Amino acid sequence: VQLQACGGGLVQPGGSLRLSCAASGSIFSIIARGWHRQAPGKQREWVAGITSGGSPNYADSVKGRFTISRDNAKNTVYLQMSSLKPEDTAVYYCYAPARGGASYWGQGTLVTVSS
Repeated sequence: VQLQACGGGLVQPGGSLRLSCAASGSIFSIIARGWHRQAPGKQREWVAGITSGGSPNYADSVKGRFTISRDNAKNTVYLQMSSLKPEDTAVYYCYAPARGGASYWGQGTLVTVSS
């Protein structure tokens, strides 16, 4: 499984950005999709996830501001981020847990929230 993330960039506080993560390869093994992030000097943290059935879950820090969705026809997951704050600045990684205990990760895309 290969995951290709894109959509990061520089945005002002209060702004919006949408990340995308396209999957290819043996996608039949994937059981869920989601996003983590890692801010400078901090550990990687879980941000949001979505099951194969489309049920979303969010970290408390982003609940109400971020929306995760998926387009099964395109094998793509999106993270719509709104009301962005400087503390949302991080490298965002898409991931996909799979059957058998495997997990796949994208290469990361940088989101910078700054005026």
